[in-house]
Amino acid sequence: MQCGMCSYNCPLGIDVRGHAVAGKAVVDAHCLTCGECVARCPRGVLRFESSSLFVPPEGSD
Repeated sequence: MQCGMCSYNCPLGIDVRGHAVAGKAVVDAHCLTCGECVARCPRGVLRFESSSLFVPPEGSD
């Protein structure tokens, strides 16, 4: 559909639609993970997933 409702409803103006079209995750440090983009998607194609982005590497304790 590519309607852009996700980007329109992002309070920080992140181009969520652009990421989705490219098949890439939103890794913008400004993202609040508020979920507005996911909640407003009329087709339900956006979702949150687990990420190892902020998990410390093994043995770094």
